[in-house]
Amino acid sequence: MRLLGRDLDAVLFDLDGTLVDSAPDLVAAMQRLCRELGQPEPDTAGVRAAVSKGGRAMLRRGLPGLDDARYDALLPRFLDLYAADIAQLSRPFDGVDALIRAIEARGARWGVVTNKPGWLARPLLQQLGWSTRSAALVSGDCLAVKKPDPAPILRACELAGVAPQRCAYVGDDLRDIEAGRAAGMLTVAAAWGYLDGEDPQAWAADWVARSAQELHAALELLAA
Repeated sequence: MRLLGRDLDAVLFDLDGTLVDSAPDLVAAMQRLCRELGQPEPDTAGVRAAVSKGGRAMLRRGLPGLDDARYDALLPRFLDLYAADIAQLSRPFDGVDALIRAIEARGARWGVVTNKPGWLARPLLQQLGWSTRSAALVSGDCLAVKKPDPAPILRACELAGVAPQRCAYVGDDLRDIEAGRAAGMLTVAAAWGYLDGEDPQAWAADWVARSAQELHAALELLAA
């Protein structure tokens, strides 16, 4: 398998906003939280755009004007509401399933490195039917550091049994690209993800893919 002239043994992915459109379930959880608190309906577009920035960022969009201590206090309840229906509306982005199947068909490996905690990431992968197919899952609570530190990505390489120099990392946030680059990997910005108004062209990724189908086609065309 080759991409941009580099031989690859594996492709590692961010989860939310890259492999999975999880925003509908997260928005639904935010709506339930707002109703519990007697607050107005949240800005659903704003919550969706902030998914890749994490739970506190979504709370700031859904419940603006609170202080940091209040957001910290509300985060566990928000995540509990989300966990209760974690895969009711979430689906792989268009083209992702075919992309994963193509990687597997070549005998190559794929895995997930996410800042999402494991107690949320594991059931999501399981419900999508990916938990036994992924060569590695490194969640945000596996190590003492998270992306943009490269350690989680390097740990995924260890679990998958591949060298970082023969991997690509795909993500929809600047910290994904920073982590992949620091790990010595080929980096791909997923321009189909939750960009929150940012320009992925400015992240200095090795390549910006506009869709999972475009990444699939590049792997097909450059396959050995």
